[in-house]
Amino acid sequence: MLTDTKIRTAKAGEKAYRLADSAGLFLHVMTSGSKIWRMRYRSPEGKEQTLTLAPYPEMSLQDARRARDAAKDMRRQGVDPIAHKKIAPALIRPSSESSFEAITREWYDLRMDLWRPRHAHDVISSLERDVFPLIGKLPPSQITPRTILHVLRQIEDRGAIETAHRIRQRISEIFVHAIATDRAESDPAAVVRPALRPVKRGKQPAITDLKEAREMIRKTETMSAHPVTLLAMRLLYLTAVRPGEVRGAQWDEFHDLSGHDPVWIIPAERMKMNREHVVPLTPAAIEVIEAVRPFSDRWPHLFPNSRRPRVSLCENAIGYLLNRAGYHGRHVPHGFRATFSSVMNERLPQDHAIIELMLAHVSKDRVAAAYNRAQHFERRRELAHIWATLILDGQKTVDQLVSGLRRSRSFT
Repeated sequence: MLTDTKIRTAKAGEKAYRLADSAGLFLHVMTSGSKIWRMRYRSPEGKEQTLTLAPYPEMSLQDARRARDAAKDMRRQGVDPIAHKKIAPALIRPSSESSFEAITREWYDLRMDLWRPRHAHDVISSLERDVFPLIGKLPPSQITPRTILHVLRQIEDRGAIETAHRIRQRISEIFVHAIATDRAESDPAAVVRPALRPVKRGKQPAITDLKEAREMIRKTETMSAHPVTLLAMRLLYLTAVRPGEVRGAQWDEFHDLSGHDPVWIIPAERMKMNREHVVPLTPAAIEVIEAVRPFSDRWPHLFPNSRRPRVSLCENAIGYLLNRAGYHGRHVPHGFRATFSSVMNERLPQDHAIIELMLAHVSKDRVAAAYNRAQHFERRRELAHIWATLILDGQKTVDQLVSGLRRSRSFT
């Protein structure tokens, strides 16, 4: 690796030459004596590329390494730093203007107290995940409609059409704030709205036949995936809660796992209807929870993001898994609730009201809802056992589910 002394003392030769640093970064020493930072990487097609960063000493060794890391982050997001020059310069040469990320966090701090905690978390995490890695360091003056559309296309391309629309709206609101504080002159996010793919409304696709659902699970659980994703999907279909409630599950929400009344208490702020939901846990669900512990017990979430373990599993991880198994357009993660409802109501129609309670479809009367939860809890636990027996018939054990796959103590 290079040092400042080695760089300063490097002399021009008869031919230009390179001084290598690390991870593709090198200093190109020209015959004229000028020194230029460059980095080598491979394009998505596998072709070797060379990205010119900036001259030395205009860019220091430390800044060159930061620029290299920023360019690598872009590559991980599927962005070619050379092909998208509107994005790359600000990652390489930070501007003295306020960055988009700085303005966003200012905007967020002004509004977060007006939102429910769950929504506030969703807002900032979506921007951290999908926007900041691409344009966070750009000043507003360098962000064009084409740049915004590129960011949103990355989201659309993974099938998250509604997410793309929501993030476009959030970016637009941030630009309105920037305009009001004299740091932007226009809102490029407003212009691209008609260019986004339309959102298809209606019921989410779901397989509701028990035999077909078992086959879908068998096929999906044979796919190569991180054990955390596979275990998250299993807890999802065992508990029939909403996908966001599984992704956001935290260790301190689980109680009495080794006792007589193991439960998962999902706080009101994480529930769609803003009411606490108590989920009775079957031995099969507890087995999943214990299996994921070696991967994540040092982090708040049961199912952390493999790249950024301090945040929860990617919004679309389970959906991607189902799509790769061939169920795109046929079944989505939220569809497991419909599977549970259809199978259980068909077999146990007399328990319809209790099945609704298990889905957190509760009466608007808070007193009646609390009474029902208390009155029917034991029957809900019995129904959870029945459902686990039905849906797990013929499926892999938890040990088989994660065997042969990557099994580290935890994320690092």
